Amino acid sequence: MSAVVAVVGEGVLAELVCRELSSESRIVHLTTIRQELPKDAEFALVLNDAWHPAVHREAEEKLQAAGIPWLRGFVSFGEGIIGPLVRPGQSGCSVCADTRLLIAGRDRREMWGLQQRFTETGGILSDTWASRTGLLQMAHLLTAEARNVLRRIRSHTEERVVLVNLKTLNCSSHFFLPDPLCPICGRLPADSRDAARISLKPSPKAGENIYRTRSLQELKAFLARDYLDYKIGFLNGKMLDLVSPLADATVNLPMLEQDEVTAGRTNSYADSELSAILEGLERYCGMAPRGKRPVVRGSYRQLAGEALDPVTVGLYAKEQYELPGFPFRPFDPDAETDWVWGYSFGHGRPILVPQWLAYYSSPCRHGFVYETSNGCALGGSLEEAIMYGMLEVVERDSFLLTWYAQLPLPRLDPQSAGDRELKLMVDRLRAVAGFDVLLFNATMENGIPSIWAVAKNRKPTGVNLICAAGAHPDPVKAAKGAVHELSGMMLTLDHKFEANRDDYVRMLHDPSLVRGMEDHSMLYSLPEAEPRLHFLLEENRPMRAFSQQFGPTPKHPDLTDDLKAMIGKFLRLHLDVIVVDQSTPELRRNGLHCVKVLMPGMLPMTFGYHFTRLTGLERALRVPAELGYTKRPLRPEELNAHPHPFP
Repeated sequence: MSAVVAVVGEGVLAELVCRELSSESRIVHLTTIRQELPKDAEFALVLNDAWHPAVHREAEEKLQAAGIPWLRGFVSFGEGIIGPLVRPGQSGCSVCADTRLLIAGRDRREMWGLQQRFTETGGILSDTWASRTGLLQMAHLLTAEARNVLRRIRSHTEERVVLVNLKTLNCSSHFFLPDPLCPICGRLPADSRDAARISLKPSPKAGENIYRTRSLQELKAFLARDYLDYKIGFLNGKMLDLVSPLADATVNLPMLEQDEVTAGRTNSYADSELSAILEGLERYCGMAPRGKRPVVRGSYRQLAGEALDPVTVGLYAKEQYELPGFPFRPFDPDAETDWVWGYSFGHGRPILVPQWLAYYSSPCRHGFVYETSNGCALGGSLEEAIMYGMLEVVERDSFLLTWYAQLPLPRLDPQSAGDRELKLMVDRLRAVAGFDVLLFNATMENGIPSIWAVAKNRKPTGVNLICAAGAHPDPVKAAKGAVHELSGMMLTLDHKFEANRDDYVRMLHDPSLVRGMEDHSMLYSLPEAEPRLHFLLEENRPMRAFSQQFGPTPKHPDLTDDLKAMIGKFLRLHLDVIVVDQSTPELRRNGLHCVKVLMPGMLPMTFGYHFTRLTGLERALRVPAELGYTKRPLRPEELNAHPHPFP
């Protein structure tokens, strides 16, 4: 007996498909989705000569409830859109596809407005570009896909959308990721105490002296394929930076309000592209909860027995909260806020963390401080992600502690590292970009190798100084990480610096004008700002060899052993390590993990002079004396009052 296929819709496309399928299937043609569906329908096609988002939404709800797989075809602004194939109960529906298409589009805000309007009014009957020739091309494709589904052959529209240019009839197929927040097929689990528990598992390294569990070669198999597509991708664009002296690349993370550009910096453009994709995934995960539904709301006083005390992460001074227009309120233990579950290694149990600390784009009206992406990291295993989250916290803490206490760090001789690649990187920055690279040992009491790097311009024009940092169990890798960060800002900011020099001069004299992330680094592009770094750049200081400053690098074959050693160091210093798993379904499909690491007591990276956070963080006063830089603990008024130069 022939299969029963429901064809829903009016217009030329529906008529053409009905005609092509009628010889092998029993067609039940309905003009609207609101009509009664045939009870024995095995498949449905929803076809329109224009874009009717309300029809697709109704089709999702009705066909999902009826358990009928379906495929849509329609025309939108000269483009035929076919797919995706929707199977009831599975993620990746038409609403997901529309969301990805809309967000990846250059005119996303205008299209979002049109979608709302068409949903309310029904839109037009036929798109201007819906020619009979173009619709016939779409009909052939739709018919072929329907036959595949009915014959149990894998469809070309599983998790994919086919786009037909109705002017040229060129076709392209595009993979899309289901939207975890989709109102139709999204099924995020509720956040829970049990799900937050972490038991560290073996995580073998990808190779000798490689502090990753999966090589870039392995990741190359799916990173661009699954996450990068200019039409419907999670990431929708890439660009090679041909100005930077090293092989930098960027990718674009599109969002409804704005784009986020993320960078990858290695010595190979191909690897930099993969690194940039990973950075984009990390950025996405850290912004808002997309892997679980927060369900806990209450005040700290109500939840104190199992919650992180916000005071321990550093707050603003009373005078900052009283500034006109300051967007945050003082900490109130009775104020309600949203919480997510994390895991405390110090207590060996799950712990509640304010959502605005765990996800840095959570609305600030619910929080007491502005949190950045500090401590967010992605890895090929949970253990790898945790380790790199910790290293980022260490890197920024070492940088800030050096700045606030004005520590005269030991200067390192790059040649003494005995690493050919590091030598070539430093030499290239000097020869190609005209910058001398100075490396300093910024390792703090935790003993994890940390590097403060400075690039000093040898040319009469362009930015004068660039600062960066790196932290890693291997000090040479820490140095390379810092040098890569320096290279990403060389030569690329010269035009902006010269065009806005007067603004940066004003910032030099009025630190309240330092408002955004880029202001910090651009301020120290001024030669006039260099004296503020004389505590570090004092001439005639002897350079030290890496072997004099750092002990032997641990050679564990398993990354988890390195991680456990790192965690142990901080627990012995009475500093907790708290991990919030930020992983989303988009990452889990490929075995990737993303976390936010919080280490209360460490100095948090802040941007904007008015957002400096030091209240309650006494180690900024204590550690310099413990390391022998000062004879006694510092007093708060002795800390460096200038904006920091972190890029």
